[in-house]
Amino acid sequence: MQLTLEKAKEILPRYTTEAHLFTHAQAVSACMEAMADYFHEDRDHWAAIGYLHDVDYEKYPDEHCHHVHEILDPEGIDNADSEAIISHGYKVCGIEREPETNMEKSLITVDGLSGIIMAYALMRPEGMNGMKVKGLKKKFKDKAFAEGVDRQCIKEGVERLGLDMAVVMEACIKGMSAHAKELNL
Repeated sequence: MQLTLEKAKEILPRYTTEAHLFTHAQAVSACMEAMADYFHEDRDHWAAIGYLHDVDYEKYPDEHCHHVHEILDPEGIDNADSEAIISHGYKVCGIEREPETNMEKSLITVDGLSGIIMAYALMRPEGMNGMKVKGLKKKFKDKAFAEGVDRQCIKEGVERLGLDMAVVMEACIKGMSAHAKELNL
């Protein structure tokens, strides 16, 4: 069965308890929804992939992305959806499966980018309201800001997508702004 956001929200709480991981799931989901809009794809499906992308992280932090099939196969989730989730661990988690589709390329890109946007929104008195690409780019270039985020992975993802960084940033700002209330931003 193709993953839906409703199903993803049913599955994730069975494997995740930490509040920050749910917030991250929502942020990545919002960005994926916006990227689906950009590519004229199924926004619910892409949002679901984003929401469930770290399904094995809490239980297997040192083997992240290596237990996705054992969790999602019994749920009846399509192999292609599990593989899309796995592909976001390319190189970083020892995953050799390179992201191939626009959905997979978007996921590996927005995973980290959503973290930078979240950190930027939390430091701004107005949160997501009025956030601009110019300000986000400035924070992106500041290596001391949200220093745990792998900027090279984001850059490579943008290159794989064949897009300009500003286009991806604008989409993610739009996506996270639409869900600012849920993200407490």
